[in-house]
Amino acid sequence: MSRHHRQKNEMRRDVPIGTPSNTGIETTDIEAVEQEENLSFATNGLTPIPQQVTIKPAFVEHYKRLLGPRYDEFMQYSLSYITKSIRVNTLKVTVEELRKRMEQDWILTPVPWCKEGFFLKYRHYKRFDIGNLPEHQLGMFYVQDAASMIPPVVLDPQPGEMVLDLCAAPGSKTTQLAMYMQNRGVLMANDVSGDRLKPLGLNLQRAGIMNTLVTLRGNGPLNQGALLFDRVLVDAPCSGTGTIRRSLKTLQMWSPGLIHRLVAEQRKLIELGYFVLKPGGTLVYSTCTQEPAENEALISWFLARHPDAEVLPISLDIKRSDAIVAFDGETFNPEVAKCLRIYPQDNNTEGFFVAKIRKKDGNA
Repeated sequence: MSRHHRQKNEMRRDVPIGTPSNTGIETTDIEAVEQEENLSFATNGLTPIPQQVTIKPAFVEHYKRLLGPRYDEFMQYSLSYITKSIRVNTLKVTVEELRKRMEQDWILTPVPWCKEGFFLKYRHYKRFDIGNLPEHQLGMFYVQDAASMIPPVVLDPQPGEMVLDLCAAPGSKTTQLAMYMQNRGVLMANDVSGDRLKPLGLNLQRAGIMNTLVTLRGNGPLNQGALLFDRVLVDAPCSGTGTIRRSLKTLQMWSPGLIHRLVAEQRKLIELGYFVLKPGGTLVYSTCTQEPAENEALISWFLARHPDAEVLPISLDIKRSDAIVAFDGETFNPEVAKCLRIYPQDNNTEGFFVAKIRKKDGNA
């Protein structure tokens, strides 16, 4: 389940490997999945995660309809370790300076779509937690999945602007936005959970962020339209099926009912974000799920409600998959083809969806 999803879920006891439970769930280990699904991790140089995994038959059926012949590869990557990545915080250090500090012990490979991002691998055999590095404690870099860097890059906030991060905690994208703004202008970092504001505040402090106002819910000034923003990021709570390799519980928690509830919340969030967006402004909607209902279908629904909204193309140096323009008998607005959809196997990252929307200013 995505790091964003905050609802409480009931946990069930493990059942014997391969034995169906009364909920229609099967629990097995990844080696068994490899054999049953005819997966070959070694083919792509992947290392399977040595844990039990819970897969619902309904999930398998649903994702085979969505992915077709790409389903096996999707599961290979989803059940394997992800390559670690970091983003240099240029408010504290230049990209080249940090690279020189780390290259003796780490192999750094640039992330093509984010000039501050690097995939990294430890040069030595002994395991080392990158979070313990002094450079991390000093806020010189943020440990962040490379796909997670995409939404702030696409939003492209500028110094001096008014920017809203509607679902900010724990702060990876917030700190990236503030970095691009060079600590100038105003960045409102909002979240709906007070418990999540503490780590957000700590991350902002460590990164040296000084232009950010942290708000809880922000319902008053936001719902009343008292504040308008040049750019808005809606990194929405989601079912997280692009992040299975970070949390195998995502497979266990997945259900059509969960998706239905999340879509209702996502609709409210994108509506609020668009409401406080200035004419001529840009909104980026993103999720780390592969579900069409939470992505292309939601954007299609949104466009039907807002004739003044236009989807902008996203140009990045990244391998992408085609956006979903029809699924399960539903045809979406053809403009959703401009959205960015990536699966874990496309770039060996998390899966992500990003839509870039402009509010027409009346003169266009």
